[in-house]
Amino acid sequence: MKINGNEIRPGNVIQHKGSLWVAVKAQAVKPGKGPAYAQVELKNVRDGTKLNERFRASERVERVRLEQKEHQYLYPEGDALVFMDMETYEQISIPREFLGERAAFLQDGMQVVVESFEGQPIGVQLPGQVTLEVAETEAVVKGQTAASSYKPAVLENGVRVMVPPFITAGEKIVIDTDEITYVRRAE
Repeated sequence: MKINGNEIRPGNVIQHKGSLWVAVKAQAVKPGKGPAYAQVELKNVRDGTKLNERFRASERVERVRLEQKEHQYLYPEGDALVFMDMETYEQISIPREFLGERAAFLQDGMQVVVESFEGQPIGVQLPGQVTLEVAETEAVVKGQTAASSYKPAVLENGVRVMVPPFITAGEKIVIDTDEITYVRRAE
């Protein structure tokens, strides 16, 4: 499916320069002179190399359709993560590096979507938000304003995030898995 260069969004997989690339970041740029363009940071699906490209609205790029299947996360195995297909119960191993720092958010039995191209897994979509417990955080400094002052916290999975001052150790909070940011307190 062909799309205009300015329609590329983060997460889109495109065919470019003879390879498959996933858009990591996309920003619309309107310079004072000349036509507008999209500044896109691409990551090669196969080898992980990065590339920054400019795409004008008039340029057409091939967006690749990926096969998406529901899988369940089972367990880590060395440098790989093992998932089970929810329809066939077949198990597959995916390198931990495919998920990068988001691999820390995997929980036993978590439902994910494994994306594959021509039968080869190339990506994993986690749920948008997960609930985790705050393992440690700094005490609130009296007199500190609540407006836009966040403090660092370490979650039960070892990931560091910034949280509002009222969050204490032992509380459960909701984290956005794409941005790796605090969303709200868990109910």
